[in-house]
Amino acid sequence: MSDERSTIDVVVEIPKGSRNKYEWDAERRIYKLDRRLFSATTYPADYGFIPHTLGEDGDALDALVLLEDPTFPGCWIPDARPVGILWMEDEKGHDAKIVCVLDTDPHWSEMKTIEDFPPHIMSEIEHFFDVYKMLEPNKTSSTQGHEGVDAAWREIDASLQRAKDQSDAKA
Repeated sequence: MSDERSTIDVVVEIPKGSRNKYEWDAERRIYKLDRRLFSATTYPADYGFIPHTLGEDGDALDALVLLEDPTFPGCWIPDARPVGILWMEDEKGHDAKIVCVLDTDPHWSEMKTIEDFPPHIMSEIEHFFDVYKMLEPNKTSSTQGHEGVDAAWREIDASLQRAKDQSDAKA
């Protein structure tokens, strides 16, 4: 986590505009190409995870960072500012996504919560997550709505606690 409560660290796995799905392989300590999306759609934002968290799906909590230009797999974004949360489910169950903007980017300075966005931005993000697995065998995804910044921080705090509890249980 960053020093200030207003921002978080995000590690990018998949850059905006990509159809390749990369994942961090913790055992080998390298990014792997998991698969190419079967549908003709691309990630609408840089997509990755929040370190030291544990989502309900057993992986680190997912995050999207809205940027003008894509970064690259492995890029550390130390000043991602959560503005909301996208609730969704896939074949494994609950799979929340924290929606962030770059805190240092003046394009997003007025966007404090998802409600500040033009509605079409969230419509595009929700559409992507509704269809991106559609052509893949045995995979499903559906969005369940979104909420603002307070709900995002509650989920971040819960995922930090889950990770701590899991770490304490292993000790």
